[in-house]
Amino acid sequence: MNLLTNILKQPIRKSVLIHHRSCRLTLFAKLHESLLLPAVNNTLFCFSLFKSAHTLLSQHAPLLNLQERDAHNVNVQAIDFPGGRVTFTPQIKFISESTDKRVPCYRVLDDDGYPIAGSRFEQVDKETAVKMYKSMVTLQIMDHIFYEAQRQGRISFYMTSMGEEAINIATAAALSPDDIILPQYREPGILLWRGFTIEEFANQCFGTKNDTGKGRQMPVHYGSKKHNFVTVSSPIATQLPQAAGIAYSLKMDNKEACAVAFTGDGGTSEGDFHAGLNFAAVMEAPVLFICRNNGWAISTPISDQFRSDGVVVKGQAYGIRSVRIDGNDTLAVYTAVRTARDMVVREQKPILVEALTYRVGHHSTSDDSTKYRPMNEIEHWKTARNPLGRFRKWVQRNGWWTDEEETELRGSIRKQVMNAIQVADKTEKSSLKELFTDVYDHLPSNLQDQEKSLRETIKRHGEDFPADVPL
Repeated sequence: MNLLTNILKQPIRKSVLIHHRSCRLTLFAKLHESLLLPAVNNTLFCFSLFKSAHTLLSQHAPLLNLQERDAHNVNVQAIDFPGGRVTFTPQIKFISESTDKRVPCYRVLDDDGYPIAGSRFEQVDKETAVKMYKSMVTLQIMDHIFYEAQRQGRISFYMTSMGEEAINIATAAALSPDDIILPQYREPGILLWRGFTIEEFANQCFGTKNDTGKGRQMPVHYGSKKHNFVTVSSPIATQLPQAAGIAYSLKMDNKEACAVAFTGDGGTSEGDFHAGLNFAAVMEAPVLFICRNNGWAISTPISDQFRSDGVVVKGQAYGIRSVRIDGNDTLAVYTAVRTARDMVVREQKPILVEALTYRVGHHSTSDDSTKYRPMNEIEHWKTARNPLGRFRKWVQRNGWWTDEEETELRGSIRKQVMNAIQVADKTEKSSLKELFTDVYDHLPSNLQDQEKSLRETIKRHGEDFPADVPL
């Protein structure tokens, strides 16, 4: 017993793991209570002894009840390290860069709109399902007409959500109105679902005096405090670390809500993606990250962006629960987002959702995607994998929708959008002075100088200044 007391200088309770030459030994020590040294957090400590101690122990092994262990149990040896207990191994082993099988994708409806056998999903009643489908149709028609308005030179810029309508509307339906949305730029359907009118979309794109953003933003850079929709900003992925901060504030205020941040696959190549996820994970912020993996970051395919199995595996690296879903399956998106949102709010932890989809339209009106992707690929996703067509089949089979209602809806929405554009096109723009308001309580001298300089320039070159912008 004196031998044991002299050797063991580390805190122990039950056992200590040592190495003796090539053998792995477990020393079981039963000490008198007065000899027990305090353990930290009731954790056993592992340590190695110097050669002299090894020799001493080997000579007195029978007295100390040394027991040889087989090599398969070598991982029992471990160290307490920040973040958790880490086991040791005598074998060098690299973590593989990828697994043999890709992470599966959650799906409810097949391409023909039939529920897959054994699929589990949130039940949707008739009223909700019809509203979801009508909203998807509205978004699609609005995109087509606003896109053509840009081509006619009536607005300067536009981006569509064609092919991604299910992610927009099903996500919106699954969330609470109190949840704060931090969009990228392809999420107008969430605003639509929350009550943002077609007229308000038109006012923003045309920069009229009725635009809540006062004409300061590019078209499609929507924002609405009323609808908990943070204004779109052009720089990619800046909204992700912001979402972590907003979510943490919700947590501090004990709100039954979460932040929901969107990004595309291209956004995951930005540093803000990694900062946002890491911040959210460490602070255990209730934020739902949704990545629309549509295969293309403008003209850059995902094969040129990362070598990992898509985006879903990136969550685990930051300690974030993740799931991959079929972004063109309305019921799958609705179920996954609703489930994830409930977990985020209940457990106060972030979750990452990767939605596999396809950008049917061009990246924006500044892009021609036929220059870098084949037309037959675009056409395949536009028809065979169209999220509206698939969801409509399911709704119609339930007896909740008819062809007559379809015709009536499309005609009605088209008239509403055309009328909103015509009115916005004739509405006066926001005043020039709005460029300098709403930031400072009292305009600082440098901005006063800028406004003065601008007005002097307009006087000298009035013919180049838009006549519909009040001075």
